[in-house]
Amino acid sequence: MKKYDVIIVGAGAAGLAAAAVAQARGRRVAILDMGSTPARKVSASGGGRCNFTNMAAEYSRYFGQNPNFVRGALSRVSPNDILDWAKVHNIAATEKAKGQYFSASGADAVVSALLRDINKCDLITNCSVSNISKPDDVFVTETGLGTFSSDSVIIATGGTSFPVLGVSDIGHKIAKSFGHKIVPIRPALCAIATSAFSSELAGISLNAQIKIGRAIITDSLLFTHFGIGGPAAYRASLYDTADGIYIDLCPNTDVAQWLRTQKQTAGRKNMANTLNAILPVRIAKWIAGADTRNIADFKDTEIIAIANRINKIFIPANDIKLHGMQSAEVIRGGVSTDTISSKTMESKLCSGLFFAGEVLDIAGDLGGFNLHWAWASGRVAGENA
Repeated sequence: MKKYDVIIVGAGAAGLAAAAVAQARGRRVAILDMGSTPARKVSASGGGRCNFTNMAAEYSRYFGQNPNFVRGALSRVSPNDILDWAKVHNIAATEKAKGQYFSASGADAVVSALLRDINKCDLITNCSVSNISKPDDVFVTETGLGTFSSDSVIIATGGTSFPVLGVSDIGHKIAKSFGHKIVPIRPALCAIATSAFSSELAGISLNAQIKIGRAIITDSLLFTHFGIGGPAAYRASLYDTADGIYIDLCPNTDVAQWLRTQKQTAGRKNMANTLNAILPVRIAKWIAGADTRNIADFKDTEIIAIANRINKIFIPANDIKLHGMQSAEVIRGGVSTDTISSKTMESKLCSGLFFAGEVLDIAGDLGGFNLHWAWASGRVAGENA
């Protein structure tokens, strides 16, 4: 049975970040991964361009039963720290949107840099962990390739989203075996199925606003054959939609007032042609329907009703269905943070046991927040294991 100082389960973003820091501290490290290649989600992130951090990475952009949990790690590892790391590794960072940084050299450059940082670690692939126990103050990790022992263990197995890349719930099972609660998981950062829109709108995208409780999301919305997708819908999927959601297709326009003005100034136009000035043609026709009357002939109550179909589209909870894990970018839920130290990522129930990344009940907003959480929580775990 080979002995290490630290065994890390999972060679994703969090696991590799943890390994690099632990190695730098002189620890003997083994990284065990069930797949044949490490950092598979990193390679696929950002459409292969790897959106690796966001300057707006703060606790308000994270979700979970206790999003404040992220404060400790985020205070230790800032977006500038990650940009500095990229610069040291000759990874050119390109700012696609304000504060949203991608690798100009592609995701593979990020993966290569991560692997260079762990050159003294034992990276063992195709190694499925079946059980971890702690008899006599030493962790015993049982795998399909034999048994390993260590003083510390870092669980960085990620979530169970995007199964085509090879995922497992072993991290949650290990956590439960040591007494940790698992917050029920569900898909997040995914498309939403709803009957609120016609499939004839599929392929249209526009800037829209989604309101969920007090939260307001303004981003690009894509209509699909089954409902809605695009950044706005993906971000909305992070929230609890039990009270339904409101969608505004013209967030900067009071459509009722605008239509009243059009009624006075361009009353001979029909509704579809009128709405086409502020909406894509197919959406304008869908809202107007078969009504070909001149806008001058519309009563004020009718104008308000049409405006509400644009500014105040309500979708009840029973008409909202999140797409499954197969297409979700992350999960909501995971190992409860109630019994994890936010300063060290160490379990409060078992000394020497650490957790990092998506395996925890933390999910970040769209735009590099999840990778930043992986780097930050992984580094903190690696500093303390």
